[in-house]
This record gives sequence, C-alpha cells and structure tokens, in this order.
Amino acid sequence: MIVYNHNIKVYYKDIDKMGIVYYSRYFEYFEEARTELLKSIGLEVSNIENEGIHLPVIESHCEYKKGATFEEQLIIKTSISKIPRSKLKIKYKVFSKGYNDLCVKGYTVHAFINKNGKPTKPPFNIIAIFKDKGIAP
Repeated sequence: MIVYNHNIKVYYKDIDKMGIVYYSRYFEYFEEARTELLKSIGLEVSNIENEGIHLPVIESHCEYKKGATFEEQLIIKTSISKIPRSKLKIKYKVFSKGYNDLCVKGYTVHAFINKNGKPTKPPFNIIAIFKDKGIAP
C-alpha cells in the first residue's frame, strides 16, 4: 500500500456561516493531497499528461464525521492499495491534527484516458512504479 500524509490548515475561505469547513472544500483537499501523493512516488501529474494520459475523476465519495474549524491543522492520509488496470482508486481520511479525530473519509476513482478521450490501460512505466512500491495486482 502507498500512503502519503498531507498537512493543511483551514483558512477563513474554507468555512461556512456555521464556522465549519464547507462540505465541497474536502474534494479540493482531496485533490491537493492526491497530487502530492502521486508526486511523492515519482508520478507528477504534468508528466503523466505530457505522455498523453489523463486521469479524470469519474466517481467521488465523502462521508462527513466531524466538522473541521477555522485555523485547525488537518492531516489528509491518502492511500492507494491496488495496482490500477483501467481505473485508479485513491482513498482519503482527514484527521484533526490536534486531536487525531476523524473528520472525513472518502475516495475518488480515476479513469485512464488517452489524448482522444478514450479509455486506455495505464502505461507500463506507471504500473512499474506501483509494483516498485510493493502494491500487488
């Protein structure tokens, strides 16, 4: 399993009138953490796209457990547990840094598509990176 912890701080722009993180902001947090996770294993999104491969989100899910608040420090634990075939599933857990309380958990599913927008299998070099990180098919 590949795991990456990404730290963020909740800013005023992130909260709603009740003083908690607005629900859709978590998907933006997921995107930020996902980009950093891929970079940490040598898969920068811009390099993947330069090879003619795109990874659009085709499914997303988020379960809200506890609201995070203004200026709170959060840890987004991001993980990949399976080698992708035509889709890549990335899981997220958002914890309050100070209390280690689970605030949110969720996932995104990404399709591999070519420059023409057609589904494709992941390139060999991407599969090799996942295998090098110890993920089984």
